[in-house]
Amino acid sequence: MNIFLYILLFIIGSLFGSFYTLAIYRIPKREDITHTHSYCPNCNHKLGLLDLIPIFSYVFLRGKCRYCKEKIRPRYFIIEVLSGIVFVALAYLMKMDIYTITFQKIVEYSFMALYITFLFLICGIDKENLKIDKPVSVYGIVISIMYMIYLCIVEESSIYRYIIYLIFYIIVLLLDTITLKWYAKNSYVTGILLMVITMVMFTGEYVTENAIIFTLLTIFFYMLLQKLKQGRRRNRKSDEQIARKLSIGSYLGIANILMLMLVLYVSNYRW
Repeated sequence: MNIFLYILLFIIGSLFGSFYTLAIYRIPKREDITHTHSYCPNCNHKLGLLDLIPIFSYVFLRGKCRYCKEKIRPRYFIIEVLSGIVFVALAYLMKMDIYTITFQKIVEYSFMALYITFLFLICGIDKENLKIDKPVSVYGIVISIMYMIYLCIVEESSIYRYIIYLIFYIIVLLLDTITLKWYAKNSYVTGILLMVITMVMFTGEYVTENAIIFTLLTIFFYMLLQKLKQGRRRNRKSDEQIARKLSIGSYLGIANILMLMLVLYVSNYRW
């Protein structure tokens, strides 16, 4: 019977993935993501129900818009599939069992699904626009506070640890306000700091530390590869240009998901 649970979660995950693609496109443009009907970004034609079935619509339409025949970017299909896989993997590693499932387990899984949503939005927007969008950061803070309240009231966790994280949130938000006042634009650094605090709130210090290390190693090898490609023609200016094109938020988000899955796997199957 668990197979039916995982199929259901994959469907739910792919539906979330479909929402991610919409949000990643609209949030940076400050467009509504809840009430405005889905439309083709090329011809602006409103999409019908058959155009919005996650994964299958892309396959059956052969990656093209039904109305203008313009190619649909593969990222839509990839995000929907990946989201479904992550939802199933998370449930499996959290030992979701249809016979022994409890309300507490459902709530914990729901919070993790909301957190995965935060990471997908961060990764997608940063990859496309090289920025950490403030509405997504605010969403991360809100679900972190909700999760903190749940842990303290229901699971009776120590509140002092989370008060420290709240203080960090306040400090970074104050820094962000000062940055806005001085430069009148979003600060990428404060966005990353808010992301890291949210990561710690949900996945703990150990997973976050390893995700940061993995991200730094990835960036190091990426920069090294770019320098090798440039050969003798590289200069300081070109290195700075490469650094500016690094979507650190997306690397960090992917690393956090991978490290979370790895730690859950090791804890479940430790010999």
